[in-house]
Amino acid sequence: MKKAFLQLHAAVFLAGFTGILGRLISMNEGMIVWYRLLFTAVTMWILFSLFKKLQRLPVKDILKITGVGFIAAMHWVTFYGSIKYANVSVALVCFSSIGFFTALFEPLILKKKVNWIELLLGLITLAGIWIIFHFDTAYKTGIIIGLISAMLASLFPIYNREFLKRMNVETLLTWQQTGGLLVLSLLLPLYLQRFPAENFFPGWEDLGWLLVLSWFCSVIAFQLSGHALKRLSAFTVNLTFNLEPVYGIILAFLIKKENQFLSKWFYVGFGIIAVALIIHIFILVKIERKLTANAG
Repeated sequence: MKKAFLQLHAAVFLAGFTGILGRLISMNEGMIVWYRLLFTAVTMWILFSLFKKLQRLPVKDILKITGVGFIAAMHWVTFYGSIKYANVSVALVCFSSIGFFTALFEPLILKKKVNWIELLLGLITLAGIWIIFHFDTAYKTGIIIGLISAMLASLFPIYNREFLKRMNVETLLTWQQTGGLLVLSLLLPLYLQRFPAENFFPGWEDLGWLLVLSWFCSVIAFQLSGHALKRLSAFTVNLTFNLEPVYGIILAFLIKKENQFLSKWFYVGFGIIAVALIIHIFILVKIERKLTANAG
């Protein structure tokens, strides 16, 4: 269990760079995600084939994984869209509502009982976002897109946990990135017609940031979170990822000086979200102590 938490927090730390990279890369959000999937999928096929990590899968599983890969791709498109319409800090705060959506969707998808504590913590997080939405009117569009992104992000860890019961992390991630790339490639012409891109090919600086995004924030981070997902619930993984805004917002403050443009209501809302996270950590520690005592 401790190893799973360490893997998860390492993945969260790497994921914390995702938001600021979305701001540093000058390309359209659709093109950012397309290149991210391309570089990630190619790297995974080469790397995992060399180490003989890829398993054969039936076509039925590949199609299911492709569907989930497309959900993940749309999560990233809306996440970077939220950054473009608002800023890194607001997009990352919206991402923290993933716990609320997981508490709703996990019981429906896996036919489990609703955990009312998890749902309450998710609602507390949502209350923090509502405060920002209500008082920082300039960010309303970005917040709405960010909430859609969080809703989509809550789905694929739930499905992935079921996939990981019968396949390894490397196989799942490789097919998921490939499936997301293929479906997004089919839809990209329509997307670009609605949201035109200034640049179709990255410059050298954008290329460098895209490779960092693909190799560190995708290949390595996905492997770590995938292994952690085998031992931890999807809700625990998602709520722990609420630390991602902490890392991302600090980077946004340091690099883009976003703290100069945020009102006091942003900090009030973010403070409420932090309370939900602290409560959840306290509950997890209490449960683990109880399990350890029973085992002893």
